[in-house]
Amino acid sequence: QVQLVESGGGLVQPGGSLGLSCVVSGNIFAINAMAWYRQAPGKQREWVAIIIRDGTTNYADSVKGRFTISRDNAKNTVYLQMNSLKPEDTAVYYCNAVERSGNRHWGQGTQVTVSS
Repeated sequence: QVQLVESGGGLVQPGGSLGLSCVVSGNIFAINAMAWYRQAPGKQREWVAIIIRDGTTNYADSVKGRFTISRDNAKNTVYLQMNSLKPEDTAVYYCNAVERSGNRHWGQGTQVTVSS
């Protein structure tokens, strides 16, 4: 099993920055990729960014150039640095682990609110 615990959400003004963390535990060696998703009120959950086991990263067009996904293998932690935040970035952000088998695991989510 894989367990994920997110942290770092909060309230930030438009144009500001915020960093999220996701601590991974359990069967880490089964994980092939880590991703961040978000879900705004009344909307479907959407993919934000991914980092593959080999270090390859990719981003949704809506966050490209503003968000950066990274990891610290020694700390079993994945990060999402969010800059130039916009009100439309307001959502609950979820950490997601994808195993080689295709199984997915989710964190509990952390709220990010961008508002003046």
